[in-house]
Amino acid sequence: MQAGRDERPTRVNSPAGNFSAGQATDALAARVESRGPVVLPALLLCDFGHLAAEIRRLEDAGAAAIHLDIMDGVFVPQLTYGQVVVEAVRRAATVPLEVHLMVADPDRWLADYARAGADILTVHVEALPDPAKTLDAIRRLGPRAHLAVSPNTPVERALSHLDRCDGVLVMSVEPGFGGQAFDPRALPKLSALAAARTARQRRVRLGVDGGISTATIGTVAAAGAELIVAGSAVIKSPDYARAIRDLERIAGDAAHAADRFPRSPSLDG
Repeated sequence: MQAGRDERPTRVNSPAGNFSAGQATDALAARVESRGPVVLPALLLCDFGHLAAEIRRLEDAGAAAIHLDIMDGVFVPQLTYGQVVVEAVRRAATVPLEVHLMVADPDRWLADYARAGADILTVHVEALPDPAKTLDAIRRLGPRAHLAVSPNTPVERALSHLDRCDGVLVMSVEPGFGGQAFDPRALPKLSALAAARTARQRRVRLGVDGGISTATIGTVAAAGAELIVAGSAVIKSPDYARAIRDLERIAGDAAHAADRFPRSPSLDG
């Protein structure tokens, strides 16, 4: 039976005034270790007129974390929302937030989104003049540092920074464009990252974003994805709990069959 909302853990402020991002992501890592891949619903398609209610629905449905897409109309064609919305989500949510910066010059915004309450800050390697410097800066600010790789970007650009990453997000659609089909080029990237992680004994979480459905989630989980972003597969479903449960069941079965579950030690920084 699912715990009531008053039984869920509350978040506390750190001495620096930010939320305890490390503790939140440790809990997320523990859930992956104990239960297999998790679904991170993407808020982009939710009812923003009832934002707090949508977050409550997602948390009560079992969402382990929430994914926020920040688009600036420059790095990608679309313009979505910014820091004010992230702050509002943070006030309403108790689960970790992954803030996915699809923006030009992400270094300019790192401190703002860390203060807004990001537990994970995901930045695109294509937007970074010095990825190592940016990843180090994110970790100093408190959030986990994840690196995103777009479909046309060789996976080697992420592999070369694996030792500085807390996670890698493989895009299975082109960022900033809606209604795209799943791009299978994500699968060998995930497999390569999973193999490199094992070889280097790195504590790196692997994610995937784009075109996720009951038809595709098994393949990405088998390839190594653990943090699986799902938009319409959850938000357009009339029953969030059933959608998340079905997706995670398929992912867990596929990861287990591929001998990828359980995988690696819990992320501890």
